[in-house]
Amino acid sequence: MTTRPKTMTGLCSASLILPSVVISSFSRHIFFIALAALACSCNKAEVKKPVEYTGPISEAEKVELYYTENDKVKIKMLADVLYEFQTGDREFPKGIYMEFYKEDGSLESTLRANHAYFFKAENQWRGRGKVEVKNLQKNEQLNTEELFWKPAEKKIFTEKFVTIRQQSDVIYGEGLDAKQDLSDYTIRRPTGEIEVKD
Repeated sequence: MTTRPKTMTGLCSASLILPSVVISSFSRHIFFIALAALACSCNKAEVKKPVEYTGPISEAEKVELYYTENDKVKIKMLADVLYEFQTGDREFPKGIYMEFYKEDGSLESTLRANHAYFFKAENQWRGRGKVEVKNLQKNEQLNTEELFWKPAEKKIFTEKFVTIRQQSDVIYGEGLDAKQDLSDYTIRRPTGEIEVKD
C-alpha cells in the first residue's frame, strides 16, 4: 500500500510537505520546536527606525552675498548653487568666487574654488578642487587642492601641496599658513630653489 505525503499550509504562505515516515519521539520534538520557531519568525513585524533627513533644507541659485564692516563692503561672494542645512552649514557644490576689499574700497584679493563648504559651528570655510587665491596688490597667486579659511582670524591654511607664483619666482611646498589676502604667508615644508635678490 502506498502512502501519500501529508501537506500542511498556513505558515508564511508556504506549503510544507511531510513524508510519511516513522519519526522517533525525540526527533519529533526537535522538528516541532524548529517549526514553532519558523512560525514565530514569520509573524514578527520588523520594526525599523525612521530615517532622519540630513539633506539641505533650502536651495538657492545665482547667489550674490556681501559681508560688510562699518557699512563698508569687505567681501563679495558669488555662487551658482547654495545649499543650506538645518545645522546652519552651507554647501556650494558648483564652486564659489570671492572678492576681498581694502578699507578704501579697492579690490585687494580674490579666492576661487570648485567646491566650498561653510561649517557654522567652527565658523570656518573649506574650498576644494582647484583652489586659487590671487593678491592683486602684490601680483601673486596661490594654487592648491584644499584650503581652509577662518574669517574671524582673517587667515587661510592648508596641509596640502601649494604653489605660489610671484612676479619672478615660483615657490612649491606642503602646508601653508597665511593672511586671507596672501599679503603674508609661511610655507611649512618648502621645496625647490628660490632666487634671493640683494
